[in-house]
Order: sequence, then structure tokens, then C-alpha cells
Amino acid sequence: MTYDMKTTSHAILGIIALGLVSALGQQPAPPPPKSPPPIGGITAPPPEASFSERLQKLIQKASEPPAADPNLTKFNLDFPGGTPNELVAAIEKATGRPLNAFVKDEFSNTRLPALKMTNVTVPQLFQALVEGSKGAVAVGSNMYSTQYGFTTQGSPSDDSIWYFFAYKGIPPAKVCRFYSLAPYVDSGLSVDDITTAIETGWKMLWEEGTSMPTMKYHKDTKLLIAVGEPSKLETIDAVLKALQPTAGGGMGGGFPSPGRRPAIRPSSSEAK
Repeated sequence: MTYDMKTTSHAILGIIALGLVSALGQQPAPPPPKSPPPIGGITAPPPEASFSERLQKLIQKASEPPAADPNLTKFNLDFPGGTPNELVAAIEKATGRPLNAFVKDEFSNTRLPALKMTNVTVPQLFQALVEGSKGAVAVGSNMYSTQYGFTTQGSPSDDSIWYFFAYKGIPPAKVCRFYSLAPYVDSGLSVDDITTAIETGWKMLWEEGTSMPTMKYHKDTKLLIAVGEPSKLETIDAVLKALQPTAGGGMGGGFPSPGRRPAIRPSSSEAK
């Protein structure tokens, strides 16, 4: 029995020794690398992303417009063209609900193009209008960008408040010029004849959203006083040049000679 107990003890010790040798021969796996701590609440990007790539992602994310309400009303629109208020009325008729929109008086006569849309939302329609209106206008030797449309703040929804804007370039400064009408009045033309010809030219050249110059006749000095943009006041020079007396005593521009004209009629538009 003593011999058997010794043999069993030796066997147990041998098994324990082999287990220790096996455990010591295995190297523990290194712990996984820890991610750098977040900075300002933003998790640092993986090390393989370059600085320029990270910067581009941040810029792209910042430039993305607010997400629109997925439940926006969709509608079809066939707008023949018109003013901003007319477009708002057409959208309300197509959607069957009111549209919160604000148009300043100075932009109320802006001419909008025809719009034919199918299965669109109000934000989609207004975004297309803004993008399609981009252009440029030359003022002298300078070019200025032009754009108009409806915009809103925050995430668009059916209850958003839209307001109309219009950038039409920087208009040139107005000037005041004086024109002597004495030679024309003394030759038999009335002030009404001259100013009507000038105003007709302005109306033919008039552009939507712009203003025409103003005129006033000073009876005592026979001066025509005009205020407006220099390019538009050139119409006055052109009319007066066409009305200059010819060498034969007649008037230019197809007017008859003074001898066949009636006496000068007092004009209601002449300043006292």
C-alpha cells in the first residue's frame, strides 16, 4: 500500500509539472490598441485618413442643407409665369392648403418664368427656381450677379415661412441733367411734344423691376430738368438731336416746318 501511494503521488506531481511547463510556454496575446479619447465630443477619425480627407468631410457635412420633412405635400404645377404673389396663389391652389409666404412691395412686380412641375414639394420647386434664376448683369465695365426666389430658415416643412428675395445687381447712381428747350419751343414745338417723345422711348426700353427717369420743365428758363441713370438719360439727347432745326428751316425727325404749325399750346404738364 505504501508503494502504491508513493506511485500515485509521483504521477500527480508529474501532471502538475507538465501543466506548468505548457502554461509558461504560451505567450499572452497583446491587448488591443485603445482608441484615442474623443475631443470635444467628436470621435477621432481612423489613423489612415489624411488631414485633407478629414477636412473635406467636415466641409461637406457643414454645407449640407437641413433635412426636409419626409411628409411634405407633393403636387403638380402648371404655372404660366407671373409675379411672386401669383406663384404663391398657384401653389396654394395645387396643394389645397395655404402657403406661408412674404413678398416685399419692391419685389412684387418681379417677373417669374413659366414652371411646369410633376410630383414635387414646395422646397424642391423653390430650390429649382433659385438655381434657375442665377445670372449676371453688366453695369459699366463691372459684372454683378443676379438671383431671385423664395427661401426659408431651418428644416423645410409644410408650415415653413418663405420669403422672396431678388438680387439684380448694383444699379448705377442717378444724375441730374439740364436741357435747354428754347430753340425747340421757339421753333414751334410744344413741351408736350418733346416730353411725350422722350417718355415713349423710355417705355419701349423699360425693363421689369426698373424705374424710369423723371422730368420737369422750368418755364421761366425753358430748361428741361431730368433725373435718372446716365444710360437712360441718353434718350433725351437722342430726341433733341432728332428735333434739331434743319438747314431748310424745318424740323428733323419728320416734323413739319414751324410756319405750318399752330401756335404753342399751354401744357398742363409744364411747371408753373
